[in-house]
Amino acid sequence: MNAELIARYAAPVPRYTGYPTAPHFHDGVDQAVYREWLGQRSDGPLSLYLHIPFCDRLCFYCGCHTKQVRRYDPIAAYLDALNREIELVAECLREQYKVSAIHFGGGSPTIVNPIDLQRLHDTLDRHFDIAPNAEISVEIDPTHVDAARLQAWRSLGITRASVGVQDFEPIVQTAINRPQSFEETADVVITLRDLGVSSINLDIVYGLPHQNKAMLLRTIEQCLSMAPDRIAMFGYAHVPWMKKHQSQIDAATLAGPVERFEMAAAGAEAILAADYVAVGIDHFAKPGDCMAQKLSHGTLRRNFQGYTTDEADALIGFGASSIGRLPQGYAQNITATGQYCRAILDGRLPVARGFSLSDSDRAAASAIEDLMCRYSFSVSDLRSRFGRAADAVVTDAMRAHVFNEDDLTTFDGNTFAITTKGRPFVRAIAAKFDRYLDQGRAKHSIAV
Repeated sequence: MNAELIARYAAPVPRYTGYPTAPHFHDGVDQAVYREWLGQRSDGPLSLYLHIPFCDRLCFYCGCHTKQVRRYDPIAAYLDALNREIELVAECLREQYKVSAIHFGGGSPTIVNPIDLQRLHDTLDRHFDIAPNAEISVEIDPTHVDAARLQAWRSLGITRASVGVQDFEPIVQTAINRPQSFEETADVVITLRDLGVSSINLDIVYGLPHQNKAMLLRTIEQCLSMAPDRIAMFGYAHVPWMKKHQSQIDAATLAGPVERFEMAAAGAEAILAADYVAVGIDHFAKPGDCMAQKLSHGTLRRNFQGYTTDEADALIGFGASSIGRLPQGYAQNITATGQYCRAILDGRLPVARGFSLSDSDRAAASAIEDLMCRYSFSVSDLRSRFGRAADAVVTDAMRAHVFNEDDLTTFDGNTFAITTKGRPFVRAIAAKFDRYLDQGRAKHSIAV
């Protein structure tokens, strides 16, 4: 790929796991607004996200809202608040709604001890109707989990585990403060399979300090030997202005846009050669996996956890910093765990900010999600769903087509599509439909 082209489309833009993106949330959406939205909930299943913002160590590359703890007491206090938040939200709902998916993210959710995990499960069971076939997933740091904790999670009913790898090269692991052997990772994968966990995902990161293409390919080869059902290969987002601990990574050891692009391309080629299907910009799945099937059926979705098979139209976020999405808009909880817990103890929903969606926002969100999932969208589909509110999207599509000097997109008046050449730059292309991008002072990671 031409270096000049890569540089032109590598400008920092959002990852578009939602739209409008979180930097544009505001405090006009508070607990009163959120209570009203919850009370207006109509029929249909819910998806739940529970954030556990604690780790035994602080990985320097991490972009999540998390903190290192050396004692269990802060975790126990936080879990008390988390259980109470579930009760407070349930009090706002008109009935006990069916839940089709639950995701435990972090941090390291497996830091929770089995007794507290069971209590959390019991709270969810009391207030929601968890479907027998619900997908229950958890993020796992394989260096700080044992068989007993994995058994506890399996008893909770988890069906999918996302195991963090990042990179197996010692020089990279030292630079990001995450020593982790292939053997201990493989042991966790084997234990999960023995426990009957039906879907296992491995997370890989490219663009890490000191990392090069050869290192990445060695890590991918080791990951493929574990035969995961899915692989996620994310580009490292270096945002030390947001995540201060990332300043401990020497920026001079990071690859530039061209090298990052080559790493991503080589990594994708290696995974595809092992008979995986490419899903969007950074996921891969075995052909029989439900994510690959959703892709082929045109029903793949994208939310704040990334690509998902969940079809629920509402996601309720629990825990500090978590983001929920209801048909009316987004609501994000207080980020600081202490302030979050105090709000709960005061009997308040801990909403800090959010965004109320207009029909125009929904039309743009749909177009961006289609681009991120399927590399195209249909004007006739948008107009049938959003009417005149889709006009702004059509205008943006026409403008993008007129200035398409690099042949990255096509537009026939109805279907706006990204060409094969343009797919690596889908985030930059999606940004052309983002009416809020130039508002405010939000800063993002580079787009390749």
